[in-house]
Amino acid sequence: MTNAQITWVDDMQFVARGDNNHAIVMDASQGGGGYGSASSPMEVVLMGLLGCTAMDAISILKKKRQPVQGFKIFATGERATEHPRAYTAIHLEYVAYGAVDPAALARAIQLSEEKYCGAMATVRGVTKLTSSYRVEPATR
Repeated sequence: MTNAQITWVDDMQFVARGDNNHAIVMDASQGGGGYGSASSPMEVVLMGLLGCTAMDAISILKKKRQPVQGFKIFATGERATEHPRAYTAIHLEYVAYGAVDPAALARAIQLSEEKYCGAMATVRGVTKLTSSYRVEPATR
């Protein structure tokens, strides 16, 4: 079982903590009654999805001994116009830097998205999920 809590700071600013006691600050935009000082809860949802699949993909690529020198995932989330304004579609673009075998990257992504990523499993069936990938030369 995983636990979390959130504490109100001021206006629309909150501090959330999980079992490990690390803090995440969340805030609404200035137009939404906040300071715009931190990520919104819906941005945090998207970032959690990114973190989950990124950790899986890197772990798999390392086990395959792929020479990953950098790794990024870019997310684009489309939200409903009516409340509760849930994500209706999310596209993830995976980018590996270095002499990574594109087939190994594709397989790592597939395993993460279909088998290992709990965040992905949580939103699958509720949100349309798509992804793409590419390998770029190392930047260092």
